[in-house]
Amino acid sequence: MKTSVNFKSINALAIPATIAGIAEPLLSITDTAIVGNIPVDGLESLAAAGIVGSFLSMLIWILGQTRSAISAIISQYLGAGRIEEVKTLPAQAIYLNIALSILILLSTIFVIQEIFELLNASGKILQYCISYYSIRVLGFPLTLFVFAVMGIFRGLQNTYWPMVIAITGAVLNVIFDFAFVYGIDGFIPAMYLDGAAYASLLAQSIMAIMAFYLLWTKTDISLKLRLPIHPELGRLVVMSLNLFVRAIALNTALILAVREATALGDKYIGAHTIAINLWLFSAFFIDGFGAAGNIMGGRLLGEKNYNALWLLAKKITKYGLVVSVVIMAFAGIFYKPLGALFSNESLVLSAFYAIFYIIILGLPINTIAFVLDGVFKGLGEMKYLRNTLLVATFLGFVPMLFLGKYLNWGLTGIWLAFTVWMFIRGAALVWKFRNKFKPLLQNQ
Repeated sequence: MKTSVNFKSINALAIPATIAGIAEPLLSITDTAIVGNIPVDGLESLAAAGIVGSFLSMLIWILGQTRSAISAIISQYLGAGRIEEVKTLPAQAIYLNIALSILILLSTIFVIQEIFELLNASGKILQYCISYYSIRVLGFPLTLFVFAVMGIFRGLQNTYWPMVIAITGAVLNVIFDFAFVYGIDGFIPAMYLDGAAYASLLAQSIMAIMAFYLLWTKTDISLKLRLPIHPELGRLVVMSLNLFVRAIALNTALILAVREATALGDKYIGAHTIAINLWLFSAFFIDGFGAAGNIMGGRLLGEKNYNALWLLAKKITKYGLVVSVVIMAFAGIFYKPLGALFSNESLVLSAFYAIFYIIILGLPINTIAFVLDGVFKGLGEMKYLRNTLLVATFLGFVPMLFLGKYLNWGLTGIWLAFTVWMFIRGAALVWKFRNKFKPLLQNQ
């Protein structure tokens, strides 16, 4: 049975994926908003949360790429009608991922002060970074396990259960944040920044338990490790390694941006922390259509249904652009209240408002890049995604970042570099998709 590509089928996957996607950065945004309003050392706590959050995001994105690789392989086998052949692969991939996450955890925990000093953290901010990270990092293997399970569900064309897991984690994180950061009289002492870290860790633990239970009860996929090694594990590792290198390039841009913003001063890293969290929130919102492209694209490739694949890319790009325009309008009207949610420091807010227009105007460019990025992951085109990110980062973002620094553009230069970065990524994906799949339409 051929996969149908229409508004209903796309949004049946995209809407739950969007909700799940925005729930993930809400974990970070909640910390940022609540921490930014701490009555004691709120500015320093906000800066530390931003620095640690960026570093943890880098680690998670680098090792979390197995999610996309698992999803791509499972969806391609599903489309080819051979799903039974990959039943043992997910468990092998998950155990490999967890082992790598523990290795990374152990390798960073002993040099964490040096890592944050490289990001220009010093004094009280550095102390807060070390304390906050030492708690948050314990949830790192749990997060990667949840990501892998979500990849399995996506490969099976199911975004509902990942949505349930993500929503539960986000809601619980908000509740735990208020309880642990500000405390509950006579029951829980106020722990301020450390409380935000414990809140995230507890929410991540519950999400991992849910992911395990749902995979066990809602699918035929077993987490029991069985030998021999599945033949597709090699392809999965290669795909993951390409995404690994890609994620390093991606996070090089994010970390360099944090480093340069930190060097500008406390108010600027505070403003950048707010901006990057809202940027990531909008990215995950739009990326719901990228997830639909990932899931359906892999299945259509397995079916060799190239006409439907071409139609899918056009439709999800159009739907994503509509969503981005709605976000632009909302953000343009409510940008001042949005900033006030994260900080009550006037210096931080003025720096944030000065660059917010760049974020808003760049949303349509981001949409094309994010949506087609999802399609290419579903197609297994990880090598091209890797090369695109390397070019965009080192021939686009980095030169623009240091040009802005040389010209003393401050945060404006950092966010113009992000715009150039996203433009190169989107343009390269449009060019590749047209050149590879348009000729195949003529042969069908």
